[in-house]
Amino acid sequence: MADLGAERRLDKALCDWFAGEEVLDTTIGGALREQAAANGDATALVETLPDGSAGRRWTYAQLLDDAERLAKGLAARFCPGERVAVWGPNIVEWVLLEHACALAGLVLVTVNPSYQKRELDYVLRQSGAVALFRVNEFRGNPMAQIAADVAAEIPALREVVDMQDSHALFTDPTGTLPQVDTNDAAQIQYTSGTTGFPKGVVLSHRNIANNARLFVKNGNLGERQSTIGLTPLFHTMGCSMGVLGALQSGSAYCPLTMFDPDQALDVIAREKVSWTLAVPTMAVALVAAQKARPRDLSSLKFIGIGGAMVAPELARAAEAVLGAKVLVAYGQTESSPLITSARPGDSVEDICTTIGQPALGAEVGVFDPATQEVVACGTVGEIRCRSYATMLGYHENPEATAEAVCPQGWLRTGDLGTMDDRGYVKITGRVKEMIIRGGENLFPAEIENVLLEHPSVAECAVVGVPDAKLGEAVAAFIRVEAGVVFDPEALKAHCRSQISPQKCPAHWQEVQVWPLTGSGKIRKFQLRDDWVAANSA
Repeated sequence: MADLGAERRLDKALCDWFAGEEVLDTTIGGALREQAAANGDATALVETLPDGSAGRRWTYAQLLDDAERLAKGLAARFCPGERVAVWGPNIVEWVLLEHACALAGLVLVTVNPSYQKRELDYVLRQSGAVALFRVNEFRGNPMAQIAADVAAEIPALREVVDMQDSHALFTDPTGTLPQVDTNDAAQIQYTSGTTGFPKGVVLSHRNIANNARLFVKNGNLGERQSTIGLTPLFHTMGCSMGVLGALQSGSAYCPLTMFDPDQALDVIAREKVSWTLAVPTMAVALVAAQKARPRDLSSLKFIGIGGAMVAPELARAAEAVLGAKVLVAYGQTESSPLITSARPGDSVEDICTTIGQPALGAEVGVFDPATQEVVACGTVGEIRCRSYATMLGYHENPEATAEAVCPQGWLRTGDLGTMDDRGYVKITGRVKEMIIRGGENLFPAEIENVLLEHPSVAECAVVGVPDAKLGEAVAAFIRVEAGVVFDPEALKAHCRSQISPQKCPAHWQEVQVWPLTGSGKIRKFQLRDDWVAANSA
């Protein structure tokens, strides 16, 4: 590990961890081939069936064989650079498609399995996807029917494939696999947009392969271990840090289709899992389940926590009950995603009060948004990151790309924070109005746009309010049309039919008169403060 003391600037909140950290010109397919050659007999992928029992298993040699067979079938039907969407939960076929698309030079478009018709339609159109690999249903969401309805309206979508049908998935492998460059696009992942429209983050092979490899190195997670996939594969925390972190350490990846703390602990015990990634609510549930029914978790060493700050009680409980050290991490999809993280030797205080130090290979600075200058240590400013991991850009959105990435290469995170003279970063607020609900980023504008489509809504404002379990919950403030009765249940049903469940407001409040700024904008912070004051009990 580089010596931070030699790299930091004590008078300014800027430090880097480039020294001695090699960024490799690698591809996802190249990394898989290297592991198959070096550790062909090591376990690479383990299926967990819906009842929690173990299913199919792949060694690295077998995983490469199936991934190449699938890739050749894809290469026979699609051209390098074309976009292929994957819409499903954490299943082994999702992992196979991630590797196969990389080998075939295709761009994997990751899709949240809770999406409804309008959300899926937008992602497929905006990405220009030519194929959709989906499951039939997940958690009551009729995905096959939704996919059929959407596909009928998008002529560019040439195929819709049930990825759990092996005959449909593995077609005649007659295609020729192309040469794939490290700077080629590997994935497009969609973020919730402040304008109400998600932006497609284009990530290269170099971006995500190195970010995952250096994450494993930073945590000293070890070679030929096992990890359980708890976080969703449609997010970089799952398909990049999880899948590709396991790949580049020659470890076994064990995806769990749907998070269930008892199933997760059973898998950890059975597969001798040594590390995993989670959001705080998952870690809390794991602690409670282990207390209720203890298992042998002696293999578990680390839990990487992202999406929210870690409470001291949780860090202590994880170590006492699960035997695992908590490592807090902070990132954004635009940075592949890791920007800062804790180290294994960090104190509980640093883990619980900071988001760690810059990730290996990353330069992090705190800037004055007005002057664009680096601020002094301890001074609040915007957290920015510059590294090999910064996205190629937003898909077909050069204006948003230019706004997010400075000419000097700094990625604007939109988060406010400070850095101390050791390089530890704290988040103090957000430039953007992002709501972090249970580790997932939600944006008010998207929810507000849906609410405004309801005939009874004249005006609305959506904000995040404190929630003891999830960190933040979504609250909707509504002014209805004249003569209309405020009906939260009708509005809730409307939202549920249009957007994912986690985006639907949990709290509803009617507003007669808005608190306004001098320019006539709604003072959202006042709505939040008034709600907190009224609901403090």
